[in-house]
Amino acid sequence: MASIASPWAAGERKILARLSTPRKIQDFLDSIPYSTEDRYRSPRSVLRERVAHCYDGALFAAAALCQSGHPPLLVNMYAERDDEHLLAVFKQAGHWGAVAKSNFVGLRYRDPVYRTLRELVMSYFQDYFNVQGEKTLRAYTRPLNLARFDHLAWMTSDTHLDVIAAALDKLARTAVLTSRMRAALTLVDERSYQAGTLGTDAAGLYKL
Repeated sequence: MASIASPWAAGERKILARLSTPRKIQDFLDSIPYSTEDRYRSPRSVLRERVAHCYDGALFAAAALCQSGHPPLLVNMYAERDDEHLLAVFKQAGHWGAVAKSNFVGLRYRDPVYRTLRELVMSYFQDYFNVQGEKTLRAYTRPLNLARFDHLAWMTSDTHLDVIAAALDKLARTAVLTSRMRAALTLVDERSYQAGTLGTDAAGLYKL
């Protein structure tokens, strides 16, 4: 079983101990503001600064999941005319779930009810849209286990987080649409658009 107790100060360990389930980790991420800064934060920096964007939030969730015995796994989702989105994924009873930080309402938590990674990823499809209302999800990666980067102290140091970002970019991508499907896509309806963008920080939106 993996553990992240040793790198942390006593106060940090107390907070992480309270985040004992994926839902509690998501609730923590939902309680802090969405970062619009162009920088990466380690899980320690997220704890101390109480702010995170998609990348920071996924790393934090992976570290917190590791505390309760899950491997620290990330899946990256790629989009067209939109930002990428990073998930910290986990399995319970053989089914996949996810924790995520997002500027959009529908791109966050997923209960562990999905039999495959594709099922999990496709659950985000309708909610993954840009400011023009275009549905933008196009591909996803296999899980990246962050344990391979433990020598870089990714949980507690901001120094080498770009290495993880580069490793994600090198992973093979699985497309989710055929060209015919892409051509037939409709715009998200107005009510779903308003619901999905509730509370978004305009400064963090993808600029077309």
